[in-house]
Amino acid sequence: MRTIFFAALVAAASVAAVPMPMPTPPGIPSAATAKSQLASLTVKASSDGSGYDRDLFPTWDTISGSCNTREYVLKRDATSITVDSACVATSGSWKSPYDGATWTAASDLDIDHMVPLKNAWVSGASSWTTSKREQFANDVTRPQLWAVTDNVNSSKGDKSPDSWKPPLSSFYCTYAKSWVQVKSYWALSVTSAEKTALTSMLNTC
Repeated sequence: MRTIFFAALVAAASVAAVPMPMPTPPGIPSAATAKSQLASLTVKASSDGSGYDRDLFPTWDTISGSCNTREYVLKRDATSITVDSACVATSGSWKSPYDGATWTAASDLDIDHMVPLKNAWVSGASSWTTSKREQFANDVTRPQLWAVTDNVNSSKGDKSPDSWKPPLSSFYCTYAKSWVQVKSYWALSVTSAEKTALTSMLNTC
């Protein structure tokens, strides 16, 4: 009887120890593909950022039903979630891939643009139409939008990988693959320092 009870405890502990999975937005390439894409990106200095305004990148479009971009990503990246009739999350569970923290309140999460809007502006998006910038800011087809811990997102700001990396080093590979995929698809340039940082992160894959 004692043996059966102990086995049950071990089984329960094993279940409890299963880690919450990291979210996986669509379109993340293999490391080999990302390295090839990175090699093809234009390398040049960023522009000075003059003229940038976040309003030039309209955000939170309606993506599906009554769900805007933020609500869509929160639903996509949640392990469990309930929403009201307006698609606003009323409960859920999320694991932030940047730092590994788990949250149960949507208010603790920001929706991060993998390639920040200002970084896009200084690497090519300043010449786009507002309509194209809106598509970029609401891109749910590629790994551009992630639900992450709000203060971690604040620390990232508009920085590129040579100035900021996720606190969780085990996420470097996915972070770099996602960054490169977004820049490749949208034909944005990278700086020399940015390329060096991305190469180093891809080498952790």
